[in-house]
Amino acid sequence: MFDLTQSTQDAAPSSSPRAIRLEATNHEGSLLGKNVSPAKFAAGKEAGFAFADILFAIDLGNEIVLGDAFPDWRGNLYDIQMIPDMSTLVEWKPGLDSVIGDYWLKDGTPVPICPRNLVRKMVARLESLGYAATVAVEIEATLFEESVQEARKVGYRDLTPLGGSTGATYHLARSSDWVDYMDAVVDRLDRVGITWEAWTDEAAAGQTELNLAPTDPVRLCDNWARTRQVMREVAFERGHTVSFMAKPTAGFGQGAHINLSLQSDGVNQFFAEDGPSELMRHAVGGLLATMAGATSIVFPQITSYRRLVDLTGPPTTVSWGVNNKTAAVRAVCGHPKYSRLEYRLPGADVNPYLAIAGVLAGVLAGIERQIGPPEQVTDMAWCLPDSVGVTRIPDTMSKAGAALDADPLLREYLGDEFVDFWVASRRWEWMEFHTKGGDPFAELSQWESTRYFEFP
Repeated sequence: MFDLTQSTQDAAPSSSPRAIRLEATNHEGSLLGKNVSPAKFAAGKEAGFAFADILFAIDLGNEIVLGDAFPDWRGNLYDIQMIPDMSTLVEWKPGLDSVIGDYWLKDGTPVPICPRNLVRKMVARLESLGYAATVAVEIEATLFEESVQEARKVGYRDLTPLGGSTGATYHLARSSDWVDYMDAVVDRLDRVGITWEAWTDEAAAGQTELNLAPTDPVRLCDNWARTRQVMREVAFERGHTVSFMAKPTAGFGQGAHINLSLQSDGVNQFFAEDGPSELMRHAVGGLLATMAGATSIVFPQITSYRRLVDLTGPPTTVSWGVNNKTAAVRAVCGHPKYSRLEYRLPGADVNPYLAIAGVLAGVLAGIERQIGPPEQVTDMAWCLPDSVGVTRIPDTMSKAGAALDADPLLREYLGDEFVDFWVASRRWEWMEFHTKGGDPFAELSQWESTRYFEFP
């Protein structure tokens, strides 16, 4: 069970690294950065390091994204500053330290679309209300026997699942290559100071679920981004490959469930003896009120929407219920430590920082406006007819983008500049898919495999 009062421990940086890797995500969720010498790092760690603003202007095909407004800090390869958060400095491997940072403008204000700073913004607003959030995540990924070079040669198609060709949740019959890979991953996580709780076989062949321990939202996002990097590096080192694509094969998709609780003076405010607390109900109300728009954020890629199939696991309706895993939001009630909300919508391809920022924005909207939730779904939330009054989750990138564009709550909390930028980037992604070889009628097109298999 999740104890949402836990926190993770920091690992120490090395005493004499040869290089320090600067890390931060762009809007697509890719972990970007550069390696600098110890002398360069010492000289720039307070003022920051210059990154060209093009990192927010290129898509996963390395094309310049057009069609959105350019504020005065964008264009002409303007430099923005990546300022490292020294609390994240760790020894990544012998000779290499790594540190995560945020993007800032030269006037000392945060880049309005910086994913990590959006989480900080939501955390600060919660703190102004007297609450601290604790968050955990369940990461799903699919492992393949082939090396990434071999996977590239065949267009990421018809790969061999690591651990066997059958899938069955919780199964212990995976072959030793799959087990050895996961052992190596958690060993690496231990060494870089990322606390994990469990890993298990998931439903699809080659698929795993890795649960990260609850902690504060910013650190959880850092741990999540670094865990994906660890899983990639271990796969590369062992001659295998791993994908966080929302649907890396035609048959099965994969998600990233977010678990959240709110504390005040160390007490879980989602707990009540007789079911959801009033605060939990308002949080649910806000999450459902913003869910259509938030779908665009937590379903960032064309393939994200191919997961939305009734009866296959992912939620398909804007719904909630106590201990109901078919709903989009599951309320876990009745325990002072474990009472929490599980936000089951995001795909494995989501940007961790944007996912958490969007979830916290919905929670804030519900609390500050005291939004009551609709009736909970007590039966199966899939396949519900329109007559019951439960709406469907937007099932295309264009529908979700339109919902976000029109959502006044998410615009208020995340900012007009971010929403306008994000919606424009998704319109661009939709256009790229439909003009450069994507097949909307395929269960999984070659264009998607080529574009998304290795990213984010």
